[in-house]
Amino acid sequence: MSEARHPLFMPVIFVGGVVFGLGLGVSHMTHPEVVLDFLQIQDLGLLFVMGAGSLVMGGAIAIMSRTSQLAPLTGDVYGRRVKSLDRNVVVGGSVFGVGWGLSGICPGAAYASVGIGNYPILIAIAGMFVGAYVQGYWRELRAEPATGVAPADDG
Repeated sequence: MSEARHPLFMPVIFVGGVVFGLGLGVSHMTHPEVVLDFLQIQDLGLLFVMGAGSLVMGGAIAIMSRTSQLAPLTGDVYGRRVKSLDRNVVVGGSVFGVGWGLSGICPGAAYASVGIGNYPILIAIAGMFVGAYVQGYWRELRAEPATGVAPADDG
């Protein structure tokens, strides 16, 4: 990432967060039961929420990467990050999916849910932090002591 960010970087990120939270609240995606209904294919509203976000982001990237060499706020060069479908992606996605299915809580919606007064959700948010910490600790334990680099996951 470049050293100097555009002065509007943080305000734009904040406004984006406000719009995101407002959209989650208006669409009722801050309610775990709505997410669980989606996962049971009883309410497909979440598809529209995710689709709208994907369309906006896809359009912005398509336009900006053709009209500018650098990202407008960060000053970074546009580039495509190619991530292979490896074991970490499959296992991590599966674990995420199980947690999402058991709780009906998606991370973004969980934070926004606090904004509508759903304070018991803080227990789930604490669980997300603990899970992420345990994963980081486990990865660090698996790292090779001489190089500090995690071993390759060859299967």
